[in-house]
Amino acid sequence: MALVLATGVLVFLAIRQAIIPADFGKYGHYRAGAMKDVRARPISYAGKDLCEACHTDVATLKNAGVHKGVACESCHGPSAAHTEDPSGTKAIKPEIATLCVRCHEAEPARPKNFPQVVSKEHAGDVSCAECHKPHSPKI
Repeated sequence: MALVLATGVLVFLAIRQAIIPADFGKYGHYRAGAMKDVRARPISYAGKDLCEACHTDVATLKNAGVHKGVACESCHGPSAAHTEDPSGTKAIKPEIATLCVRCHEAEPARPKNFPQVVSKEHAGDVSCAECHKPHSPKI
């Protein structure tokens, strides 16, 4: 019985050695080379400052409203390619029908003071943009 247990442990350790990367656990419970892999990926997000450098009118409107803390790319998607070539690569224009409910559809896990609606009851089939401006909605 002890021989079977010892064989099982040895097989387990051999498989573990083959599967787990050698640099795993060097700096805690993650693979040390992970940051190098992340840095090697192409940059896809531009950041709020680059968006606001060109779109000052929208930035002024948004920063005066309740969405001032929401990053542009939260709604418009990764925009690094658009900032590098604005005429050749367009930023994503989100579908309003699905965009607003992503954050504002009633959800028990959200804070109670966060604006939430049951969209079908609140607006029926009317788009949110009929009554609210996405960059500066009024509550």
